[in-house]
Amino acid sequence: MNRCRGVATWLLVILVASGLALASCAGTKPKPGELFTCVSEEKLDKIIAPEAELTEFLCLFKKWGVSETLHFKVTVKNVSNQPHRFKVNIFLDNDKAVGGFLPRKIKKGLIKPGQTATFVYPVQGMDKKPNAIMLMIKTVGK
Repeated sequence: MNRCRGVATWLLVILVASGLALASCAGTKPKPGELFTCVSEEKLDKIIAPEAELTEFLCLFKKWGVSETLHFKVTVKNVSNQPHRFKVNIFLDNDKAVGGFLPRKIKKGLIKPGQTATFVYPVQGMDKKPNAIMLMIKTVGK
């Protein structure tokens, strides 16, 4: 009887330790400045204009203002035969949203065919990884 109780105790200790190890790994936050995949493909809903190709969509945490906050790094390629400007919108599952234009300003011109443009969008007050994302890239009038 005592032997069974000792084995059961050790099994319980091993089970609890394994659960704690798995729980701590699931909640880890990447180091500041380290790029990582924002969400899995199943949790990323994309609506992209036919003139655009998403070549990079990554996340990182870096200082913005007084705290470490989530940033989205977005790179878009113009796959059409005319110069374009694109509008990027990123909607998160917690009702936060960010976005802007690529290129930000058109003083230097639009994105030429075959060229790419990159911008990093900060999300104010977001100190953890998102659960789900909707990404929209539209063509803007010239």
